[in-house]
Amino acid sequence: MSTTITELPETTLLRFATAGSVDDGKSTLVGRLLHDSKSVLTDQLEAVQRVSADRGQDAPDLALLTDGLRAEREQGITIDVAYRYFATPRRRFILADTPGHVQYTRNMVTGASTAELTVILVDARNGVVEQTRRHAAIAALLRVPHVVLAVNKMDLVEYKESVFAAIAEEFTAYASELGVPEITAIPISALAGDNVVDPSAHMDWYGGPTFLEHLESVPVAHDLSHCHARLPVQYVIRPQSAEHPDYRGYAGQIAAGTFRVGEAVTVLPSGRATRISAIDLLGKPVRAAWTTQSVTLLLEDDIDISRGDLIVPSKDAPATTQDIEATVCHVADQPLTVGHRVLLKHGTRTVKAIVKDIPSRLTLDDLSLHPHPGQLVANDIGRVKIRTAEPLPVDSYADSRRTGSFILIDPADGTTLTAGMVGESFAAPEPVKDGTDDDGWDF
Repeated sequence: MSTTITELPETTLLRFATAGSVDDGKSTLVGRLLHDSKSVLTDQLEAVQRVSADRGQDAPDLALLTDGLRAEREQGITIDVAYRYFATPRRRFILADTPGHVQYTRNMVTGASTAELTVILVDARNGVVEQTRRHAAIAALLRVPHVVLAVNKMDLVEYKESVFAAIAEEFTAYASELGVPEITAIPISALAGDNVVDPSAHMDWYGGPTFLEHLESVPVAHDLSHCHARLPVQYVIRPQSAEHPDYRGYAGQIAAGTFRVGEAVTVLPSGRATRISAIDLLGKPVRAAWTTQSVTLLLEDDIDISRGDLIVPSKDAPATTQDIEATVCHVADQPLTVGHRVLLKHGTRTVKAIVKDIPSRLTLDDLSLHPHPGQLVANDIGRVKIRTAEPLPVDSYADSRRTGSFILIDPADGTTLTAGMVGESFAAPEPVKDGTDDDGWDF
């Protein structure tokens, strides 16, 4: 478990998500973090104090700083993902406070999909439970580089080091087996404020960083600007005006990597090659553009390009395929079954697809694989093989989180069914059986 605090050369941005079982204190931790780091506006704090007083509470209920939905406040639970933005002198933060209830696990997938760090809370009285293991598995599947185990409510177990050590050992062994690269365990009390922003006076046996110190110092190593360059085309710009009679640009947000003027690029899935003649950023020409910037690329040759195409460097182009094998987390109430007709959305492209096989479902207790379950139900994690109607240029999720991911959609009503990660996961898949589909969707 890492406890080293490193110096940061400049203010950086960290995206992180909180997760944990119900009543583990996620919203209280986030509220305490915002309050003690002085990131709460005066009117917000006054509103929380009024609501808390109306409930007969002596102290402000800091969970109300994140639980914004009326149903959340009435039930005392988190239902939707609550995003909060704050900053300290050392770093800027975007946090996603995700629900703890099993039926809302799907929202944890949403919150952690772009996170560089995931905080998994554990109630010190209960230890590691099934939902803890589920969240650890999702963090591993989503390739989140850093995981923090926050052992909360230490005040309710008399701040005993033995309780913390046992929980940290059990969780670290489980998460390491999943392939989580870095695990840091921190004993805290979100309600009392121990080790959240300020060091605890009750746990002198702990010599590591506080929760905020770790957030401020953890290296943000997942730099998408150094990944395979990818630009999903969102819109083709053809003004055909007197000022721009021949302008043809291809606009989108760079999903990963860097593009430069003069670079040889290939358009997928057609495979046509050309060079970048110009790059427009915010209406001005630039020589280079990188990850998350929304740009317009102009190309030397006229090529048939439309929304959903992918522009990539010619020397680093992914293969196109109609057969995708992936690890998925099923998020819909209706099961995903073999033979299921779906729409697959990858980047800005959506195509018809069929679930050809479900080789295995993961059992979270012992990380064993249940072979060929036939279906996945809500919150299940498993392996699937999908056949698409058109070739798709997909990366391995391990190489690119943006272009190695996809979602499956119900073509009848547009409901999101499943979140998928292309390629290998921490669980080795079983061989997928060959066979043809008999229902008329044989691609």
